[in-house]
Amino acid sequence: MVRREVVGAHYGLRDWLAQRITAVVMVIYTLLLVLALAIAPAVDFLHWSTLWKMPVMRYATVLFLLCVYYHAWIGVRDIVMDYVKDAGLRLTLYVIVIGALVCYAVWSIQILWGF
Repeated sequence: MVRREVVGAHYGLRDWLAQRITAVVMVIYTLLLVLALAIAPAVDFLHWSTLWKMPVMRYATVLFLLCVYYHAWIGVRDIVMDYVKDAGLRLTLYVIVIGALVCYAVWSIQILWGF
């Protein structure tokens, strides 16, 4: 008789769902940006800067970038989890990736909001 031990079913479902949701948000943002550029009378500095001065565009871009960073974190974490067997090296890589993603997020917000 095989004895099975329950170790937390559906632990990967949350990450799978997060990957899909962030991907959908990124696709919607990309389509809206392409639409905004397509209906612009010209893509010059004046229209480009006007587009980025609108708060709704800034908020949408921050949401898009946070989705990109979270999507990247899940992907990189899964790759490291699958291929790096040494726990110390894995933890070091996690810290480096998290640090880089946090720096990118702060830098993105500084660029968008001019802090």
